[in-house]
Amino acid sequence: MILRISVGALAAILLLNQSAGAQSQAMRSALRLTDPRSDFVRQCAPHMLGRWAHPEEVCGCLHDHAAAVVEDTDLRQALLRGISETGVPTIETQWVPASKQSEIGPTFTKIARPTLQCMFEPVN
Repeated sequence: MILRISVGALAAILLLNQSAGAQSQAMRSALRLTDPRSDFVRQCAPHMLGRWAHPEEVCGCLHDHAAAVVEDTDLRQALLRGISETGVPTIETQWVPASKQSEIGPTFTKIARPTLQCMFEPVN
């Protein structure tokens, strides 16, 4: 009798363990499949709260228009990181390779107009 109960308990534990493993695998794959734009907006919006009526729209606009004009991948990723971490367009020099650090200033000149439009012009 004790042997049957032990075998039943062991089988139940193994089934529960497999079920939990499948659920955690599904959650990990869902996290990996998140849209980079949505993830950026999720990180950016809390910094915009209190400054803008629609922080998600400002963050989405910055992603789609201001950062989109930056062709260089390293500079664009640094800019997106700066916006998502601080809520303002910024690029730290350590975020870009040394060979591209001289392009940080011209990058800000390039994004100035779309950034101001995202932040201050109403959405049509």
